Amino acid sequence: MKQDTPIRNSMIIAIVDDDDSVRKALESLLRSSGYKVQTYCSALEFLNTNGPAQTHCLISDIQMPGMSGLELHKQLVAMGFHIPTVFITAYPEALPAPGTNTPALIACLPKPCDANKLLNYIETALLQQN
Repeated sequence: MKQDTPIRNSMIIAIVDDDDSVRKALESLLRSSGYKVQTYCSALEFLNTNGPAQTHCLISDIQMPGMSGLELHKQLVAMGFHIPTVFITAYPEALPAPGTNTPALIACLPKPCDANKLLNYIETALLQQN
C-alpha cells in the first residue's frame, strides 16, 4: 500500500453504483489507499447532493436503474462539471472508448476491475488536477 499523500488526503473520490457490494468493496480499497471517499447508490442521489461540487474523481457504473452512468456524465458536463471519470461495468460491450464524446473520461474498466489499474487511473486523474 502506498503512503498517504496530501493529494490523497485532500481530494474526494465519489463512487456511484447501484450494487451495494461493489460500492463497499471500492470504498474499502480506496480508503485503505488513503483516499477520501463518498458513495452514492444512484446517479440521481449524486446529483441531488453537493457531490458534483466536491468530487475530484468519479467512479461510476454504466448500467444503473433510472439514470445510467453515461447519462450522469453528460448531465455533469451540461452543468459545467468536468470531473475525471472512470466507468466500470459488468457489460464490457457497453464501454465507451476514452475521448469519444466523453470529456474527462479517464478509463473504462470491466467488473470486477483490477485494483492496481483502478488506483493508477485515479492517481493519474488527481495529478492532472493538481
